Amino acid sequence: MIKLTINGTAHDVDVADDTPLLWVLRDTLGMTGTKYGCGMALCGACTVHIDGAATRACITPVSAVAGKTVTTIEGLSADRSHPVQKAWMELDVPQCGYCQSGQIMSAAALLAKTPKPSDADIDTAMAGNICRCGTYVRIRKAIHRAAEFGGEG
Repeated sequence: MIKLTINGTAHDVDVADDTPLLWVLRDTLGMTGTKYGCGMALCGACTVHIDGAATRACITPVSAVAGKTVTTIEGLSADRSHPVQKAWMELDVPQCGYCQSGQIMSAAALLAKTPKPSDADIDTAMAGNICRCGTYVRIRKAIHRAAEFGGEG
């Protein structure tokens, strides 16, 4: 049994220690906002926060997060009032939307560390978050807009 704290709630999960966190979130706990993309930490669709740091859940063994705080897209803000979510909606960032939970989680982690990021800060923090629809210009604008709202929420 592994004890986890996800979105402020304690969970006991009975899975193998090496089970990727992504599958615990999606299959064991039913939190499907975190997406499976590549399974190799290359696309960013599975990004969650572990103790505030943007982390790829597809390659993170669940045993590595025992005793740490995990935040998923569901826990960022249930009513979509987080500044990043507000900016995403205001600027109509998503096209297909599949990558957006990972994009939002990476952007929120950036703004928590760097409240007024430059374009270079954004490019560095968002590297590895792939959008097949190519909404990168809108993503950058939304991150700047979220910073105007107060960034980390």
